[in-house]
Amino acid sequence: MADYSSPTVIQQSIPLVDMTPLERLVLSAIFDAAPDNEALYFHSSTGPNDMLEFSTRELHAAMLASEGSDSTASTYVAARLVGADADVTEVEIDFSGTSWEFIFQDIVRRSATLKYVTATTSFTCSRMRRDGFGGMAVLITPDAITGKSTEDILGDLLNQSGIEAGDLS
Repeated sequence: MADYSSPTVIQQSIPLVDMTPLERLVLSAIFDAAPDNEALYFHSSTGPNDMLEFSTRELHAAMLASEGSDSTASTYVAARLVGADADVTEVEIDFSGTSWEFIFQDIVRRSATLKYVTATTSFTCSRMRRDGFGGMAVLITPDAITGKSTEDILGDLLNQSGIEAGDLS
């Protein structure tokens, strides 16, 4: 069996003051978070998580402390908690319905110091499969989220060279 992974790093450390408590909690569950002075460096050796588990006490405290901030994280989490059993002490939230890039975009939009955030991901596989390798880079600004995969970059290089993809002669 082949094991696929997508190690990812967020190139800029994110200042603690730029994140709401809920964003910090959610991003620290999606990624590994390492302290970097008054900031957090987000990364993952296997790829970002999308099934997140929280204690309801911790989650509600972070939501309460984040009130008043325009945040994808707050909107998404609140929608997932509608109708949740009040007696539950742990909650699992599937974040595959949104993207962590939107959370970083909210942070950049509000930040006085961050103009953009970048994410770099490599695609790896434990076996030498054609579809198991490559990568992508993502640029997150206040107004846009753009990215290119290695396939996109190779296509651009082929176009610049006047070669059509698949032309082996």
